[in-house]
Amino acid sequence: MKPLFLIDTDTASDDAVALIMALRSPQVRVLAITTVAGNVAVQQATRNALYTAELCGSEVPVFVGAEEPLNRPHQSAHWFHGRDGLGDHAYPPPKRAPEKLPALEAIISTVECHPGLVLVTLGPLTNVALALQLNPDIAAKVGRCVIMGGAPCCEGNVTPAAEYNIWCDPEAARIVLRSGLPVELVGWHLCRGEAALNPDDIKHVLSFGTPQARFAIECNSRAQEAYFEQTGEHGISLPDPVAMSIALDPTIVTQQSEHYIDVETSSELTLGMTVVDRLNVAANERNRAVWAPILERGKKAKIYWTIDNRRWKQSLYSALK
Repeated sequence: MKPLFLIDTDTASDDAVALIMALRSPQVRVLAITTVAGNVAVQQATRNALYTAELCGSEVPVFVGAEEPLNRPHQSAHWFHGRDGLGDHAYPPPKRAPEKLPALEAIISTVECHPGLVLVTLGPLTNVALALQLNPDIAAKVGRCVIMGGAPCCEGNVTPAAEYNIWCDPEAARIVLRSGLPVELVGWHLCRGEAALNPDDIKHVLSFGTPQARFAIECNSRAQEAYFEQTGEHGISLPDPVAMSIALDPTIVTQQSEHYIDVETSSELTLGMTVVDRLNVAANERNRAVWAPILERGKKAKIYWTIDNRRWKQSLYSALK
């Protein structure tokens, strides 16, 4: 039986490519897509998800989720992905509408009906946190929870300390990480350097000549510019497709370890920082009081440190051909 996927996304340019990878994979079946406010407003994210599904010939149901983070105003990433999240190329509106059921209810019912599924999150964790608050028992019924988020080893991409998905709704991220879900954290660092699509990789993708390949490069045009402005690195960094490649095939990971992890929710300096107990000192006398909510769960997250960049790119190429 094929693995079953439930994907939660704030669909912008790299999310759209990740959706293509899942929807075109013969190895998995995508049960549902839920959308959340993040890179763009949730209405735009929903439109982008529906458009991407149509590009793949998929009728997967799409459910609209949270319009705002749990406790703070929504701050989009238009500066990185364009006003519409897809590089502002005036893509036509999708032909079908989203489902009526709210995303948090769709998450609960999908997990309840398909225990053992793979939950892949590509945006802020607001929808998942809301679902867990309503029904905490679903945490034990998820087989894998692959989260694109965090900067566990290095600087962030929205502040010096934080990666955007976690920073956008740090309270939701804390709820998810403390829930007992079987978390696999795919940090922003894994899409940089040799993992980014370089100019030769981009030419190779365009040589496929498929609508999906053209869209993947075109919708990331603004993201490519923003990535250079941000890091000085040429190419297209694709954090969500990297996460999806790992969801599809975890053997792409070449170095990993398991640790307790929490998120900073109050500091002005480090809001949204993913704090990893990399030296396994959370339970000592200096730390155990602060880490008590995590220690009580006794659930460590898998943290992915390095991947096979050649194999991740092959995974992308096979989806776009």
